[in-house]
Amino acid sequence: MWHAHDVPANVSGSTRAGLGYARQTLAVAEADIRKLIHDPVELLTRMVQPVLWLLIFGQVFTRTRAIPTGGISYLDFMAPGVLAQSVLFGAIFYGISLIWERDLGIVHKFLVSPAARSSLVLGRAISSTARSLCQMVLVYVLALLLRIHLHFSVAALIGVAAAVIFGSAVFSTFSLIAACIVKSRERFMGIGQVLTMPLFFASNAIYPLSLMPGWLQGLARVNPLTYQVDALRSLMIVGGSTSFGLALDFAFLAAALAILVAIATRLYPKIIT
Repeated sequence: MWHAHDVPANVSGSTRAGLGYARQTLAVAEADIRKLIHDPVELLTRMVQPVLWLLIFGQVFTRTRAIPTGGISYLDFMAPGVLAQSVLFGAIFYGISLIWERDLGIVHKFLVSPAARSSLVLGRAISSTARSLCQMVLVYVLALLLRIHLHFSVAALIGVAAAVIFGSAVFSTFSLIAACIVKSRERFMGIGQVLTMPLFFASNAIYPLSLMPGWLQGLARVNPLTYQVDALRSLMIVGGSTSFGLALDFAFLAAALAILVAIATRLYPKIIT
């Protein structure tokens, strides 16, 4: 955990505060990432899902040609949605670790430390991106084997990684909020199951927004997953396009993350009450 003497004495007060906050956040993230390194089994099980979606669902619907995909194959159209789905499904259950740590007394130790509450939340959000970036690598490897037409420019890869990081941070923070509210593992798992399907199907992950009825399009336009998929489809696929523009995609994800971090920061101490 961060201490005041870790920051050089010859820097200004605002700089010291900023450096201290960054170190607090990274310390929390590092602790969670270490757990992933020592127990990679969860990561391997999470990788099964995108394999099944691309190998089974994608192969079948590519043959139907019933879904308008804007001049690219359905498999190409679907690959960014599968990546976003794997990020969502991995991040949305992230909050259960907070419940485990509360039961073990670890959360109490963090809460009595001098670390800002927002840094505890943001650190967890950052650590969740490690899993998602691993899933990104898997989806790219699988996409290559399936001959999906991918962009491999440095700018495109950086953009895809940024979209994955933002999406993972958004949904893991949303998961922390749910964990703070329900407080029990059994209820949390039920809530997670209820949330994942509406978020996934009320998005453009496996079909375009134009196929949805008006009310569902309205829900999709306030769903962060829609903007993550839109950015991924433009950056990841040769011939892929964006419906909203990359600037709006990333602005929406950033705004959603800021709002969710603020809510989670307020609720975080309530996990132990």
